[in-house]
Amino acid sequence: MRGHHDFIIVASFFLLTATAADAAKTNAADFTGGHSKLSGIIIPGFASTQLRAWSILDCPYSPLDFNPLDLVWLDTTKLLSAVNCWLKCMLLDPYNQTDHVECKSRPDSGLSAITELDPGYITGPLSSVWKEWVKWCIEFGIEANAIIAAPYDWRLSPAKLEERDIYFHKLKITFETALKLRGGPSLVFAHSLGNNVFRYFLEWLKLEIPPKNYVKWLDEHIHAYFAVGAPLLGSVETIKATFSGATFGLPISEGTARLMFSSFGSALWMMPFSKHCRTENVYFKHFSAWNKKGHQAYHCDDHEFHINYSGWPTNVVNIEIPTTRGEEAYPSFIGAAPVNLSDMDYAFPTHESFTAREVSDGTFFKSISDYDPDSQRLLYQLEELYHNDPVLNPLTPWDRPPLKNIFCIYGIDSKTEVGYYFAPSGKPYPDNWIITDVIYELEGSLYSRSGNLVDGDPGAASGDETVPYNSLSWCKNWLGPKVNITRAPQSEHDGSDIQVHLDVDHHPEMDIIPNMTRSPRVKYMTYYEDSESVPGKRTAVWELDKANHRNIVRSPILMRELWLETWHDTHPDKKSNFVTKASRGPLRDEDCYWDYGKARCAWPEHCEYRQGLHPSGWKMERKALVFGVVKRMRVYKSRGRSSTIIFGRQVR
Repeated sequence: MRGHHDFIIVASFFLLTATAADAAKTNAADFTGGHSKLSGIIIPGFASTQLRAWSILDCPYSPLDFNPLDLVWLDTTKLLSAVNCWLKCMLLDPYNQTDHVECKSRPDSGLSAITELDPGYITGPLSSVWKEWVKWCIEFGIEANAIIAAPYDWRLSPAKLEERDIYFHKLKITFETALKLRGGPSLVFAHSLGNNVFRYFLEWLKLEIPPKNYVKWLDEHIHAYFAVGAPLLGSVETIKATFSGATFGLPISEGTARLMFSSFGSALWMMPFSKHCRTENVYFKHFSAWNKKGHQAYHCDDHEFHINYSGWPTNVVNIEIPTTRGEEAYPSFIGAAPVNLSDMDYAFPTHESFTAREVSDGTFFKSISDYDPDSQRLLYQLEELYHNDPVLNPLTPWDRPPLKNIFCIYGIDSKTEVGYYFAPSGKPYPDNWIITDVIYELEGSLYSRSGNLVDGDPGAASGDETVPYNSLSWCKNWLGPKVNITRAPQSEHDGSDIQVHLDVDHHPEMDIIPNMTRSPRVKYMTYYEDSESVPGKRTAVWELDKANHRNIVRSPILMRELWLETWHDTHPDKKSNFVTKASRGPLRDEDCYWDYGKARCAWPEHCEYRQGLHPSGWKMERKALVFGVVKRMRVYKSRGRSSTIIFGRQVR
């Protein structure tokens, strides 16, 4: 593979230096120390780190027990055979976030903790997260010590991560160790909740090092930040998981899933919130006489009360409040006391709607506190773990981090949930709520579960099946006043079908909607890039059509673009801030294929097709030609014909 890697570097030179005449000059954000000095630090998302047992737990009525270092998240065999034992190792105390008295779990370490959650012949591919990413790194010749995983206990709130596991101290040491080991800064790859973790780390870091050294530390240790699928304003699926339960595809009931999810301090970390509401600046309070444990005011500006739905497409919660209160509204598993029917109120139930602001400030939980036993617990977690966090209230809108290079990447135009209708189910807690309807956004419109159009304020596009578009696209506010927009097919192309708009005006807190054509049969990737970047800073937003939130880190299209951008950044002769989009030829063996419509190799300038007879039958053989040396790559059988594909051209 080494020869293939060398070819990629050389081919990238010709691809990336062929820039437009109006390309901007290299600025201070560029790193010219060579890609061999860079490190990649991966911060995974929610439920994307293995948890292992740190106890001995005997499971009655099951041949499988939990011993130290046994997989807990995720071991489907033990989940199926001993679900009650498994839950003991997963649940946390909702108030102090301590482990169950009989079992405790801790996050695994290393790349193996994030590649496959449940390794195995059948379960491995289904639970693969970052495995393809690591495979790409190996194929392109990246050294083993250059890719570093930063797994964490995704059940904990941010402050508890530091309090129990000193996670942010260890993350700081990870960056510093990578710099010493490789000699250059790191690339940060964060996915989903991992972006919230990284944001909290940046704020925590402000309080750990002298203020005058803060930006200097960031410049020395972080070259670029790739925010993939970031829920910048939260996700409404968190509400569904909190009140109805999200099973993650596991063979457990929704009620069990709700009990488990509600015990996690991280359950509220991705709750939807308004872009117009903030808390007082915690950073400056640390340098004043302010009591660090005092309550922080949650303020909203005037825009919040003059717009609909807190800037979201619709109200995120619509709930039917029952007429009964207290235990009558939610009988327990053991059984509720007999209800005196003559004392019950037979009035019609009340229908109430709540915006994202009313969820994040606690209004929603207070309104249903008489009808749901989880509300008091959620209110406590909301105030103690988030609003009163000594470093940052995560339920506030992001400002652009003071990093040199930021790439915000997400999928669009998939059917995404943006609102729910709840009603009492008549069943005991935790199954006391049922979802009666769901509101989806899809390509600029709102639909109910039955397919009817719904009134609201839909965005120009829809989200990535998990996070709504308005939350994903908040990072467009980090772009400057002039933006270059490029739309190109995701697959390999020769540059004849790309569309470019230069110096498009961008107004703060306004979406950028390109006036570009679309073919219904083509998946596009749209790039929004600073035209007039702040000196020493670059910002870009990449939108991938139909890219799924959970699978985007396995997308070969995304990985191709990341590699091209990395090679461009480390090339000493680059002349533009961003890599050109003029063409996207094949970079890997798998990109070469036979075009049956034209009866020739799809990329004759990069790939070559030959036929020949093989004694054991016909087969396809693929080779790479690098610097005049032919290296064998892989062998595939193909319908009794022998085909040799030469990847690339000889380079002198």
